[in-house]
Amino acid sequence: MPVKLGPAGVPLSCKGRTIVEGMDDIISLGLETMEVQTVRMVAPQHFEQYWQAGVLANKTDFEMNIHGPYYSELLGGKVERGRSLAKIEATLQAARTINARHITLHAGHYGDIGRGQTANQQVANVFSGIVDRVHEIWHDDEDEFPVFPWIKDGTPSKIGIETSGRQELWGALEEVLEVVNHVEGTVPVLNIAHIHARGHGQMRTSEDYGELFDMVRETIGTKQFYCHFSGVEHRTGNAMHYTQIKKSDLNFEPLAEFIVEDGGWLDITLISDSPLLEHDAMYMMQNIEKSRHRQLERKAREDRRRALSLQTGKSEDELRAKETQIAAARSAVAPEEPKPAEPAPETKPAKEKKPAAKAKKETKNDTKAEAKSEDDVFDFDEEDDDLF
Repeated sequence: MPVKLGPAGVPLSCKGRTIVEGMDDIISLGLETMEVQTVRMVAPQHFEQYWQAGVLANKTDFEMNIHGPYYSELLGGKVERGRSLAKIEATLQAARTINARHITLHAGHYGDIGRGQTANQQVANVFSGIVDRVHEIWHDDEDEFPVFPWIKDGTPSKIGIETSGRQELWGALEEVLEVVNHVEGTVPVLNIAHIHARGHGQMRTSEDYGELFDMVRETIGTKQFYCHFSGVEHRTGNAMHYTQIKKSDLNFEPLAEFIVEDGGWLDITLISDSPLLEHDAMYMMQNIEKSRHRQLERKAREDRRRALSLQTGKSEDELRAKETQIAAARSAVAPEEPKPAEPAPETKPAKEKKPAAKAKKETKNDTKAEAKSEDDVFDFDEEDDDLF
């Protein structure tokens, strides 16, 4: 059950803003992957740091991935489609330079074509050409092998088709799986936040995740999954924007539970799209560890119950029922609240002689008048005030 986690971009806590410095911080946090963001453009000056990142990834077995342009129009006219493919070409070049395992791409709006087989067929044709192009780029020039040693023995990046989070965008889960099933070299990118939003908040229990991954496995026959996860604000089946996980109705605990309990066959990479990036990636890792601990505790209880059953001759069901009864009895009997201790009787403190200099003038005169009417022992001269 390999699970790799990492952020979508350079960590927020990284003092430097280069990819290599971001990789160093990610590794120090105990994470194992990242997704480089080229969502708007790939500037030529970035390729130097891309190559440095590729060398580091190759030496450390760090999994690099890359995200292509957000604003693609693969279902648009010839001009729009050509403009989108030009942006994707820059992403493919960057992917080879950083030794990316996955390249995540979008199809864009349905446009005038609308939903249906025609749209799916056009998307499949475009992505088939992208797969051919990435193979050409990967084996473009053998003289570059010393510079890019991972190209000689490695395999080209997998083209990931991401599920979309809005109704007007091509990329429903069924559409993505149909295209991936027909185009070799492509893989689905399961954006859980988008699936949740497009399904009106459907991802709520571990059973929901079981159905999702089983559906993908049965459709395209894979055990390797590339997923994005984040909190999301959504309305009427449309994702509005990403949020941190704790502020969303999309909880990570059910997915962690599925991965630990039923996901032993999974090889999954989880990218944090949250605005908190590496913080929510760490949060996901902690939840997976908690689920593992709960699983170990449950197995320990079952082993203890099994051993006790052999000793006493009682069945495990009887012992389990007895444990349930004891737990219910304990919860029913609420512990008595301790009574508050009674305050000790107040004792009058011994009278202390207070400095007359700190008393008000009116108080001093009253005290003197009272003292004179009683006994001369309590009569103080004015000069005595200097002694205190």
